[in-house]
Amino acid sequence: MKEKITVGIDVGSSEVVTIIGHRREGEVHPNIIGVGVREGSGLRKGVVTDVEETVAAIAASLQEAERMAGVPIDNVYISINGEHIQASNTRGVVSIARGEVTHDDVMRAIESAQAVAMPPNREIVHVIPRMFMVDGQDNIKDPVGMTGVRLEVDAHVITGSTPFIKNLQKTVEQAGVRINSFVLSPLAASTAILSKKQRELGVAVIDIGAGTTGMVVFEDGDVYHSAVLPIGSNHITSDIAIGLRASLEVAEAVKLEYGMASPVTLSERDQIDLSKFDKSEDQTVSRRYVAEIIQDRLAEIFLLVKTELRKVGRDGMLPCGAVLVGGGSKLPGIAEAAKDHLSLPASIGFPIELRGVVDRLDDPRFATGIGLMMWGMDEKQNAPAYAHEPNIGAVLSRIRGWFK
Repeated sequence: MKEKITVGIDVGSSEVVTIIGHRREGEVHPNIIGVGVREGSGLRKGVVTDVEETVAAIAASLQEAERMAGVPIDNVYISINGEHIQASNTRGVVSIARGEVTHDDVMRAIESAQAVAMPPNREIVHVIPRMFMVDGQDNIKDPVGMTGVRLEVDAHVITGSTPFIKNLQKTVEQAGVRINSFVLSPLAASTAILSKKQRELGVAVIDIGAGTTGMVVFEDGDVYHSAVLPIGSNHITSDIAIGLRASLEVAEAVKLEYGMASPVTLSERDQIDLSKFDKSEDQTVSRRYVAEIIQDRLAEIFLLVKTELRKVGRDGMLPCGAVLVGGGSKLPGIAEAAKDHLSLPASIGFPIELRGVVDRLDDPRFATGIGLMMWGMDEKQNAPAYAHEPNIGAVLSRIRGWFK
């Protein structure tokens, strides 16, 4: 039986994660056969700042995953993030050529939707059809075969800065692989953690990374809104370093071992001996004080998320609430903090419906890497290399998959 091997590489600001999976014909759930993790990435807030470091991190992560899987890798799906990412909803309209909607008509409608005015230094990353309309009849998910005169599409268009995209593309290619496509990080993560019901009822995926926080809102099965916010978990580390007058390395270690999203359950008697992390440090600090520092920065992150939800009229209006992923979502008590600040149900997102080395991947920081692999696996037709134009067959395949 044929196997389809797909690879996702999540290039974050603090680490690079490579996930290799395969799925035999007739199988539903992917089997994870290779995992590679390399700390450091040469990125800052989703943008390449050190080409050599980025190439080395991608290559090391990829090689580790290849050794585990026992297969060579040529093509990959790559995460994209950063403040340069922008999104908007657009509409495309075309006449139906022969009275019955064909794939060509759908392609022309999507191309019409992406014909938006952009500066020369920006390019389209995603064109995601939200719904189609045939002669005024709306909420159509797949119009092919329907009879009519006028076809419209309501699409969510995500764009990025061309120089930043080209730099990331260059580093991946120098690491020895070709790019099938870039995928927005929280959009990829949603593929790994959300159910059909959550997408239908309304949910926000919040990906708290090291340098940025990405979010995607779903409603009625469609992408309703997306954004990338300029604050991540590294800002929490910096706050702790300033508050404790300690190095960033000590602050990061304190955050990982003793950090909590709220000081409510802690007392002043709970102390942290910093000499445990650095022998040159001789002070002890209150764990409650550290939690108060973390709480203040999380409040700022969730305020930005709430502002984005308010922009699109979904503040406190998502029945399935917020699902948190990314390394920053591992802070104890963060789901409760999200509930309080967003006035929504909140939970931590873990990858679902996997086989293979799943015990190692039961972690929200791997959601994007797994989602990238699943994103590629769900496409019926992969592009041989990175292209500016959207893969229409893959777009239609993905839309249908969301409603299966």
